[in-house]
Amino acid sequence: MDLDAFRMLLTPAGREALDEAVKILADGADPVAAASALRKSHPADLAAAALTQASLRRRAEVKFGPDAAVMYFTPHGLEQATRPEVAAHRATRIRAAGIRAAGGPEGGPAVLDVCCGIGGDLLALARAGCPVDAVDLDPLTVEIARANAAALGLSSLVGVRTGDAALADPGGYGLLFADPARRGARGRTFDPMAYSPTWPVVLDLVARAPAACLKVAPGIPYEFIPEGAEAEWVSYRGEVKEAAIWTGMGAGGRRATLLPSGATLTASGAEAETGPVSRYLYEPDGAAVRAHLVAEVAALVSGHLLDPRIAYVTSDRLVRTDWAPCYEVTDVMPFSLKRLRAALRERRVGAVTIKKRGSAVDVERLRKDLRLSGDDSAVIVLTRIEERPFALLCRPVTSANG
Repeated sequence: MDLDAFRMLLTPAGREALDEAVKILADGADPVAAASALRKSHPADLAAAALTQASLRRRAEVKFGPDAAVMYFTPHGLEQATRPEVAAHRATRIRAAGIRAAGGPEGGPAVLDVCCGIGGDLLALARAGCPVDAVDLDPLTVEIARANAAALGLSSLVGVRTGDAALADPGGYGLLFADPARRGARGRTFDPMAYSPTWPVVLDLVARAPAACLKVAPGIPYEFIPEGAEAEWVSYRGEVKEAAIWTGMGAGGRRATLLPSGATLTASGAEAETGPVSRYLYEPDGAAVRAHLVAEVAALVSGHLLDPRIAYVTSDRLVRTDWAPCYEVTDVMPFSLKRLRAALRERRVGAVTIKKRGSAVDVERLRKDLRLSGDDSAVIVLTRIEERPFALLCRPVTSANG
């Protein structure tokens, strides 16, 4: 979809076509039938644009919920957009810090959002009451971000313009928010030097900003984190979504945050010992693992590690914590397909959940090779202890107390 096609969707005729496309797809029509039906009452180019947008809105419901019904998207923009829950968490932190326009009047733009995309973060900032100036290099993306702000009644707090992030001046704002593109011609990139803008350009913007929040991939190498900055990894419902680097917002260090609960964990200097398998096994959340806070999770459950390089914690105490699902260990055995299969048959296990850390076993192949049958279920944990592969049979613990 190009800029002219998108602008057609904002006209009365375009809105009518989009509403009709949404209804046609909701009724279950396949793409060919939907296009044929829509072309009976609208020009072919408008029908195509409307169907594309209607399809994107359906996909966006998983991420944006009810807001998706009035928002606009591109395929790439939808994929890269921050989940509203994560964006709201960051916006709340920024609002709580009292960020205002640097040297500007009360109520002036407080945040400069460069590489704003379709507006996932600027919308959250505006909803938190932070006036935002936003910039993006792509005119179509700018138009969509502007339309999304209007659709959600936030235009009075948002300004969006086409521009090069590298040329932006963050000095007049209270905070710079940057979400550099992490996708190139060959797909997603994990190298910050391949971001757009590149990492040196981003760091130059940060150096000229009173405070900054940089959205980065969860796997960002530690050596790219600026000295004195805080690196925060965010997990949503047990899945690590992204990381953010904060500068000018107080103490640095490492932080893990769980959403939707909002629980947060920071480095305490804890050191985890290693020891044998105890009655309970804890699986630290990925945000804590990425933030190198597994020792802090171990301290919460009075536990220790099975292996110093593997993020599994074991303890004789049963403790409720948001930071790690808990499993009761029923069997511990050196990994052997024959022995594991026999143990599962003896217990009449027909369904398994297989987890692994530090194991080279192909999970799907193992699942087939086990040839399960029975009415019971179990959790298989594949890991390494002192360089030896082990299998732990477990059952989930659904309640715990300290």
